[in-house]
Amino acid sequence: MTSNLTALYENGNPQEKNTNMKSSHFFAQPALLTALVAAFLMLAINANSQVTRQISSSGSTQIQDTTIGADGIQAPEIDSAISEGDDDLGIDIPGAGGKTNLNRSIAPGQGQGQTVAARGHAKSNPEVIISVDGLNFHDQRFANNGNQFSVVPPDQGLCAGNGFVVESVNDVLRVLDSNGNTLRTTDLNTFYGYAAAINRTVSPLTFGPEVTDPSCHFDSATQRWFQVALTLDRAVPTSQNLNGNNHLDIAVSSTANPLDPWTIFRLPVQDDGTQGTPDHNCVARVRINGGITLIHGPCLGDYPHLGMDANGLYLTTNEFNLFANGFRGSQIYAISKQGLVSGGPANVVQFDTAALAPNLPYGVPGFTVWGAISPSVGDFDADNGGTEFFLSSLAVFSSTRSFNQLVQWNVTNTQSLNSATPAVNLSTALVNTQLYAIPHSSTQKIGDFPLGQCLEDSTITTPFGTGCWRFFVGAGGPFTEHEAILPSNDSRMQQVSLANGKLWAALDTDVLVNGTDDQAGAAFFVVNPNSRKVLNQGIVALANNNLTYPAVGVTSSGRGVMAFTVVGNDHFPSAAYTSLDALAGAGDIHIVQEGAAPDDGFSAYPQISFPPRPRWGDYGAAAVDGDGSLWFASEDIAHPCDLTTYVATNFTCGGTRGAFGNWATRITHATVK
Repeated sequence: MTSNLTALYENGNPQEKNTNMKSSHFFAQPALLTALVAAFLMLAINANSQVTRQISSSGSTQIQDTTIGADGIQAPEIDSAISEGDDDLGIDIPGAGGKTNLNRSIAPGQGQGQTVAARGHAKSNPEVIISVDGLNFHDQRFANNGNQFSVVPPDQGLCAGNGFVVESVNDVLRVLDSNGNTLRTTDLNTFYGYAAAINRTVSPLTFGPEVTDPSCHFDSATQRWFQVALTLDRAVPTSQNLNGNNHLDIAVSSTANPLDPWTIFRLPVQDDGTQGTPDHNCVARVRINGGITLIHGPCLGDYPHLGMDANGLYLTTNEFNLFANGFRGSQIYAISKQGLVSGGPANVVQFDTAALAPNLPYGVPGFTVWGAISPSVGDFDADNGGTEFFLSSLAVFSSTRSFNQLVQWNVTNTQSLNSATPAVNLSTALVNTQLYAIPHSSTQKIGDFPLGQCLEDSTITTPFGTGCWRFFVGAGGPFTEHEAILPSNDSRMQQVSLANGKLWAALDTDVLVNGTDDQAGAAFFVVNPNSRKVLNQGIVALANNNLTYPAVGVTSSGRGVMAFTVVGNDHFPSAAYTSLDALAGAGDIHIVQEGAAPDDGFSAYPQISFPPRPRWGDYGAAAVDGDGSLWFASEDIAHPCDLTTYVATNFTCGGTRGAFGNWATRITHATVK
């Protein structure tokens, strides 16, 4: 073993801890299983930790264009219910609603990665057909006639099939044709049938639910599109506070054309005993009579992602206390695909990895358990009555912030999901791998960052006095600001594919390029799911620069790509990829779109978001549309802008950004041979 695992659990009970990435209060314990034995031992899971229920249709929707609003700043710009700092978690009065953090981490800090040298080329040779600008911050902020908040990061939910491409990010969705032409664009609140995120046309202002973390997949077997997002409900329409209810919204298309109607299902995930959920004894931090205490409260189904086999849709979440700090363990939801496609009801079987932790490798729960998607019907695993595979990583539980094993999760007898009494089973095993480690944050190439520079400026004349900062802050400026140092993720598992009989996956890792250059890199793994042995693995890294948020897409013939963002001393955030196959591994790094400026989002600046929590896309995406045809998308910064232009164009730089952010996405279509 390379490290000990962190004791986040004692006697099977989750321990309260700060989920801010700056936290370092961890305690090591001896490993509970040796790597040699555990790598080949499938652990049977206690069936008592399963909960079975059904979900029914909640109506229908259709993707329709919404009007783009006028440029400019309109208070409030930021959703106050989505806190950037842990100190704001909690509620003032029990039951009145409150704030939360989304996309939380349990990572204790940076680990020490392995040395990486230059490697050979992959056998496959992706050929770029088209590459186009995807959705950007301006598209997001001004969708639905401008009735949106300023949101970072985008989070990439790309999928492709039947000659269409669907890109969904926080909080807007777009359909494109196979030539990259836009067909329709709408905001996620409208798509899922909710009121606008904020209605700026009424007084007092009203607020729709918070929709976040979109994912998407086109299923070749049913020829249907599946779109998923996490939604958090408000306490009352005139308040941004949350009431505790949160649910996974699942939209299923009626045909292979995403422009036709969709059916919506809503799966409650607050796990407090309400709305048919189990009670996981989450807690809420409340202030009563000037004191702070913890009471029973709702959980949060954070960071949802999807997998799919012949029989089921599989959703996974990282469960936290919604109104307090504290990780509760990943949840796995196995849902009848037949039930969803037929319009419902659909069976749902939920596995709680926190309750299962004593029977899991090293006695720790799952964290970011990511299900596999497959490019074609022939790639589904039919063994054991149908099997869906998942992978997760372990470095976040390690006292050294590094590890050399993954966890493979198998849900078997998935054909029973479509029966009256589902009898699916969950088992786990360890897979021995290369060393991977939690990476440090990523520096950016120096350039113009107008929002931060505006907060620094004391010369520009405004209607409120001299100093550009007065547009955003009433007093106290100017302020000393710096370019954001972007997060590089925490070594949690990223996109997983089951293709050509193999599991393909990637994650972020710390690396020493040529032995001394400490950077963030992208680790990939090709695993035989039956023997649980690694067939190929490696780390892609670039001297003097970082590679972040990898996503893997692989065709049925076993040829694929790994897409990611390149950012560092030599590159503004740029969209990039490498080829991938099981024999030769990964090839050269190709920059498909060079970044034009540094990231300049509001979450990096303490005068707007305190404490500052710089954000970058929490995941990328890759999809297969026919054998040999791949689509992938990563976050980048597509347009440059200086401070003078920023102010002169009402903080939008000619419609390429908004006042509070400049993220963009790049969509690329490639073939592999």
